[in-house]
Amino acid sequence: MCLILIAWQAHPDYPLVVAANRDEFYARPTADAGRWPDDPRIVGGRDLEAGGTWLAARDDGRFAAVTNVREPGVPKGSRSRGGLPGDFLRGDMSPEDYAQDINGAHYSGFNLLVADRHQLWYRSNRDGAARQLAPGIYGLSNHLLDTPWPKLTTAKNRFREALRHLPDAGPFFSILADDEIVPDHALPTTGVPLEWERLLSAIFVKSETYGTRASTVLMCHRDGAVQLAERRFGAGGSPAA
Repeated sequence: MCLILIAWQAHPDYPLVVAANRDEFYARPTADAGRWPDDPRIVGGRDLEAGGTWLAARDDGRFAAVTNVREPGVPKGSRSRGGLPGDFLRGDMSPEDYAQDINGAHYSGFNLLVADRHQLWYRSNRDGAARQLAPGIYGLSNHLLDTPWPKLTTAKNRFREALRHLPDAGPFFSILADDEIVPDHALPTTGVPLEWERLLSAIFVKSETYGTRASTVLMCHRDGAVQLAERRFGAGGSPAA
C-alpha cells in the first residue's frame, strides 16, 4: 500500500473515510477484496505470498492499514508487516493497546493505522512512540505520516473536497486514478534511482512490472454501516477483470 488518505471524524455522517492505492509488483499473488474465509467479519484484500493484508475493516467498524517505509538497502525484518493489520482486526485489543504493544524491531520500516469507532492511532517503527490522532485529514505514502511529498499534498487537498460529495465514491476513485508524474525538480529523494522516483511520484503508479494493483474506498457511517469498494488493475494500469 503506497498511498492512504484518511478523514477521521471530519464529516458529520461518516466518521471514517479512507481512499487508498496499493502499489505492488503485478506478479505477486493477491486475493481481491472480499470476506475472509477464516474470519467472515473482516473484508479486505489478501496478500497470498506472505498471508497478510494492506487494508481491511471489520463489520463493527474496526479498521487497519499499513504502508512500508521506503529505505532501500536496509535489511528486512523477521516478520511480515502485512500481518499487523490482520492481527488487530482478528483481536479485540483497543487501538491504543495494540499500537503500543508492537515490537517494531521485528519488522522492516512500516506505518500502521488502527481504529475502532472511538479512536484512531498511528504507529511507525521509524517515528517514535505510537500516538492517537485527533479529528482531521491525514495522509500516508512510503515515509512518515503527512510527509509532504507532492503526490500526497495534492491528493490530500482533493480528498478534502471530495468529502463534500459523500456518499458518492466516484470523486475518491478519480483522485486515486491520477497518473500525473511529478516534475524532476519537485521529486523527493528517497534513495531509489531517478527513473523509479519519477514512476513512484504519481498517485496512480503504472509500468509493465509494478504499479497500483488496487484502489480502495472505505466509508464507515455513523450508524455503524461499513462500505468497502475496490477497483483492481493489471500491468500498465489496465483494469483487471
